[in-house]
Amino acid sequence: MRAALLLSKYSIGVGDRFGREAPAQLQACIKAAENGVEVIPIWNKSNREHVIIGSSPTDTRAAADEAVRLRRWPKPYYVDADHINLKTVDRYIDPCDFFTIDVADLIGQSCDAAPVQAFVERHPELRGELRIPGLDHPFHIERDFVVQVTDKYLAAVQELGRIYRHIEEMKGKGGFITEVSMDETDHPQTPPELIIILAAVADEGIPIQTIAPKFTGRFNKGVDYAGDVVKFEEEFSNDVAAIAFAVQQYRLPSNLKLSVHSGSDKFSIFGPIHRAMKKFDAGLHLKTAGTTWLEELIGLAEAGGEGLDLAKEIYSEAYAHRQELCAPYAAVIDIAPAKLPVPGSVWQWSSEQFVLALRHNPESTAYNSTFRQLLHVGFKVAAKLGTRYLDLLSVAEKTIAKNVTENLFDRHIKPVFIGK
Repeated sequence: MRAALLLSKYSIGVGDRFGREAPAQLQACIKAAENGVEVIPIWNKSNREHVIIGSSPTDTRAAADEAVRLRRWPKPYYVDADHINLKTVDRYIDPCDFFTIDVADLIGQSCDAAPVQAFVERHPELRGELRIPGLDHPFHIERDFVVQVTDKYLAAVQELGRIYRHIEEMKGKGGFITEVSMDETDHPQTPPELIIILAAVADEGIPIQTIAPKFTGRFNKGVDYAGDVVKFEEEFSNDVAAIAFAVQQYRLPSNLKLSVHSGSDKFSIFGPIHRAMKKFDAGLHLKTAGTTWLEELIGLAEAGGEGLDLAKEIYSEAYAHRQELCAPYAAVIDIAPAKLPVPGSVWQWSSEQFVLALRHNPESTAYNSTFRQLLHVGFKVAAKLGTRYLDLLSVAEKTIAKNVTENLFDRHIKPVFIGK
């Protein structure tokens, strides 16, 4: 009987829109190992991205496997079925061994009264004074609060159970890692809410190894965190403590850890995350995605010539179709139309001007977060270019790979997992 897959303490989700940068992404994890820290790569790509690009989960698996072979990576690695549900999961069963189950559509959908009441009666420990080790003050929980929270989340957790059991039937018990996405809700979960959710997950018999709760502030795509950093640090620390408590209380997997979705470039909260991890000796899964595609554009622009011209052409098309490109991502981008440079101006830019505007360097006066966010969601434009785009990626491979590795290691892995 094979051993169950267990996710290591630290892991990073590395998205790759076009499936060309897996070796460069893996090189960042190799550099982490050289610095004494094991960070496990997990290649993630959502169903929506596969549909837009015209790729498949099998392509993601092939790219990951080849990168591991080329770089002789001796440690675990995984391929994530990112934000799947019962309608989309089947195409991911064979190539994937990490499943991010998304039940956001059912959060807030009232459940039948009988299972809610049964849950509340089954868990008297959730009522009264709740003391969580590591937190200064106890929580005083009324029965009505437990009923309210259970009613909000139980339907979602029940659906989570159905999806988990469907995957387990196909992959076998212990044959995959389960992540739960609970970040698509209106308000951050309090520690008692998170514990109630985890109690319900335990009741469903789901051995989750990572959970993505809702945090305060905005996690816009590819740019820094927007919100109260002090408040975030308090919430993050509280969530770490709540998970440790739930692991002991409900016999959940001992390696259960927080997952931060849309973690790309959230520079201002990387310090607080690292401090909380050290305080509680906690693990973390940091999920990044579209910044690899932006590093490809930066690499093309740095290469000059046809690469720079193509980067400008992609921006011009994205600008012309900005409303339709932005619509699916409206909740996770903040674009100020007045700050978008007109394409005619961009066509006059030098390589350096384009790179400085796109590269996420908050200290640079040339950096334009609105320009960056539009290009972040503009990968559909490049996808339509097909082999023309992919061929130029090959031409500028060395320049692009350097940018991809430096972005992941220097700007993400070092501050979050190493603390530098």
